[in-house]
Amino acid sequence: MEEKLLKGAPVADKITEEVKEYIQKNNIKTALAIILVDERPDSLTYIRLKRKKCEELGIRSFLFTFTRDNPVQHILDLIDELNDNNAVNGIIVQLPLPNTFTDEDEYKILNRISPEKDVDGFHEVNMGKLMLNKDAFIPCTAEGCYELIKHYKIDLHGKHVVIIGSSKVVGLPLSILLLHKGATVTMCNVNTRNIKDITVKADILISACGVASLIKKDWIKNNIVIIDVGINHIIDANDKERIVGDVDFHDVLDKVKYITPVPGGVGPLTVATLMKHVARI
Repeated sequence: MEEKLLKGAPVADKITEEVKEYIQKNNIKTALAIILVDERPDSLTYIRLKRKKCEELGIRSFLFTFTRDNPVQHILDLIDELNDNNAVNGIIVQLPLPNTFTDEDEYKILNRISPEKDVDGFHEVNMGKLMLNKDAFIPCTAEGCYELIKHYKIDLHGKHVVIIGSSKVVGLPLSILLLHKGATVTMCNVNTRNIKDITVKADILISACGVASLIKKDWIKNNIVIIDVGINHIIDANDKERIVGDVDFHDVLDKVKYITPVPGGVGPLTVATLMKHVARI
């Protein structure tokens, strides 16, 4: 089984070491500002991981918290201050925002961040540059998926990549990135009809839809490469909480050429890529 696993930790460690060497060699002084609205347990966990990695690399980090009842303008005013602060290299807003915030609110907040400090890659300028294949910050999980593919020397040219999930965090930017790298990309979402007729034709299947163990062996062909971005919390038959992906790992294992484990696949690469963005390498 081990020879089939695409583990993210070795790739993340390599990126982290490159960032550490770059910071030390160039005596970089940098800082990351994190904006949190409402204290969701999962958001707090992700923030702890990011701040721990910052500390490890000598990157200062600052956390600014708001409640779900705070006016949007208060958040925008803080972002304006951080944009003008030369000591802060990167600004991120921990997503998702509470449901008291509209899509328009989220758009205003993410686009208030200066594109040069938008290390999460969600500003319309960075998204537009990605579309045009120009140098830009790319959403970290999407870039992390590509770094995983590149590290394990998985050929993309002419390959049919099917992506399940079309969010701005993973699916949409990753589809554009892989198109630029020579892949043929099909995107699926909750509205896609006869989805198994599409996935069974994939050479590479990437799932980021957040549905636990959705993908079974009858969804795929033999010798497929699967990258499972899903992080789903479930209660198993022994009443214990477990984290599983979007793919039924044990059901598909005999048919795959390579597959990411969950946890231990793409997750570590998201934080490592963020550090790379903050350090500007």
